[in-house]
Amino acid sequence: MKFLVISDTHGDIETALQVLETLEGIDRILHLGDYVRDGWLMESRTAIPVTAIKGNMDGSFSNEDYQILNTEFGKIYLTHGHMEAAKYGPENLLYKASSLGCKAAMYGHTHIPLYRDLGGMYLLNPGSLTHPRGNRQGSYAVVTTSPDSFQATILYWDPEERRSSEGAERNKKNSPSGFLRRVFNDSDGQ
Repeated sequence: MKFLVISDTHGDIETALQVLETLEGIDRILHLGDYVRDGWLMESRTAIPVTAIKGNMDGSFSNEDYQILNTEFGKIYLTHGHMEAAKYGPENLLYKASSLGCKAAMYGHTHIPLYRDLGGMYLLNPGSLTHPRGNRQGSYAVVTTSPDSFQATILYWDPEERRSSEGAERNKKNSPSGFLRRVFNDSDGQ
């Protein structure tokens, strides 16, 4: 399956909808909170199934506001991350995901993208498309799963590049800036 993973849109789904126009073959959108209704709006506007998680800005202060996504790869733990104190490190998040038999954990809340392969457990934060932190461009992730693999890429959105190329023929996948953005996908967590 192929997933678009976003988080922390905070009421602005237009950028996420623009990103979606550039992607092919998305089976499901995963919205990891702040705001959960943004995920529901995306589903109604795109007809692509959405799994949306409540975040702290949705008034969620329950340890039960997470979901387990069953994929052909295995279970994936989906949370916003605020109840697991994700801003202070991934330990609580990883512990909970592992205790629930998950092979991957996805979260938001920090607005900072991160992807790690921890030797049997995958950890992914897509960052924020609309409110990025750390002097970054807005970011999102594309995840592809199969029975024996979990592949994730963090991608960056440049609205200036989008505006300057509207109406022009281009292949973003092969453009130098798109290529470099994929090579330097911030997987080092800086």
